[in-house]
Amino acid sequence: MRIALVTHYFPAHRGGIERVAAELAQRLVARGDIELTWHASDCDPAPVLGGVTCVSARSCNGIERRFGVPYPLWSPGALLRLARCVRRADAVHLHDCLYLPNAVAFAAARLARRPVLVTQHVAMVPYRNPLLRALLFAAYRVLGRLVLGGASRVVFISAGVREYFQRWLRFRVPALLVPNGVDTGVFHPVDERRRAALRTELGVPAGSTLFIFAGRFVEKKGLPLLRELARELPQARWLFAGWGPLDPALWNLGNVSVLRDLSGGELAALYQAADLLVLPSVGEGFPLVVQEAMACGTPALVGADTAAGAPEAGELILAEDVGGADAAERWLRRLRAVVGDMPALGALRPKVAAFAAANWSWERCAERYAELFAELCKR
Repeated sequence: MRIALVTHYFPAHRGGIERVAAELAQRLVARGDIELTWHASDCDPAPVLGGVTCVSARSCNGIERRFGVPYPLWSPGALLRLARCVRRADAVHLHDCLYLPNAVAFAAARLARRPVLVTQHVAMVPYRNPLLRALLFAAYRVLGRLVLGGASRVVFISAGVREYFQRWLRFRVPALLVPNGVDTGVFHPVDERRRAALRTELGVPAGSTLFIFAGRFVEKKGLPLLRELARELPQARWLFAGWGPLDPALWNLGNVSVLRDLSGGELAALYQAADLLVLPSVGEGFPLVVQEAMACGTPALVGADTAAGAPEAGELILAEDVGGADAAERWLRRLRAVVGDMPALGALRPKVAAFAAANWSWERCAERYAELFAELCKR
C-alpha cells in the first residue's frame, strides 16, 4: 500500500502537527505493508526515517516570519511533483485542511480517484487581529468545507475540534476521534530524588515553584498573557522552552529563563522537573505538549477550550477560560491558589501520569490509522 503524506513542515520545525506526522509515519512503515512518501516544505531539513521517502518542497516561509502564522508557500514545481506523487499513491494522508499543498493534493487525489484521509488538529483561532480572524473564518467556510467535506475519511485528534466542525459541516461519512499518542519510553515520571536533581541542574532553589511553557512563542499560544503572569508572580520561576517572534528573553524579567532547540529526552527532563505546565493557548485541539507533560507526571493548566479536547481526563486537567478582559486576573488567581497548595498539586502527579499511560499510546493510534487506510484502499 503506497501512501502520500503531506504536511506544511517537517519535524525539525518543532511544531506539534509535524511531530505527530513523524510518529505515525515511523510506526506505519514499520508494519512492512506500507510505503510512505512524505512531502513537506524545505524550510527545515527532512528527517531520516527508515522506510519513509521524504521530499523537500521548495518554499517561501515569509508569512510565518512576518505574522507568526505557519503558512509556507510552495513553488509551482513542488506542487506539480506532489500532484504526480498523489496520482501514483493508493491513498493520501493530509494533516489539516487549509494549507495550499494540502488543497492541491486533495484536488489531485479527487481527479485521480484516490481516497483521502484528513487528520484535523486545530479549529478556529481567535486572533486579536480582526483581518486574520476574518481570513481564517472565510478559509474554513470555503476551503475547509471543500476538503473536509469531500474527504473519504476525517479524523479529529480532540473532541473540541470535532465539535467545532460538526456544528456547520457535513462529512461524507461520520468523522472519527483518534487521540494522539505519547512515547512513554521518553516521557515518563521520575522519583523525587531524580526530580530534585533535575531542579538543581536548572538552578531552581529549594521550595520554589517552577512553571513551564513549551511551544512556539506566538500570540495564539498565549504569550501576551504569560508575560503578565510572569511579571505578577516574581516569586515563581518560569521556564519557556520554544522559539518564535514573541521571545520571553526580551521581557527582561529575572524569574524567566528561555531554552531553545530541545526535543525528546531534553524536553522530558524539563517536564519532570516542573511543577505545572501553563498553556493559555486558543484555537488548538489537544496539544501534544500537554500529553507529554502529563505522561511525565506534570499537571497542566490550560484554556477551557483546550481542556474540552480531552473530556475523558475530567478534573485531572486544570482549566481556565482565556477570553475576556479579566483573563489575566483569573489566571493569576488560579496560579496563586496552586502555589498556596503545593501538596495538592503534588498528589495529582501520579494520577495524571497513570491516566496518560493508560489512554495515550502511539501503537494503538498507528494501528487505528493502518486499519483506516486498509479500509479505504479496499473500497
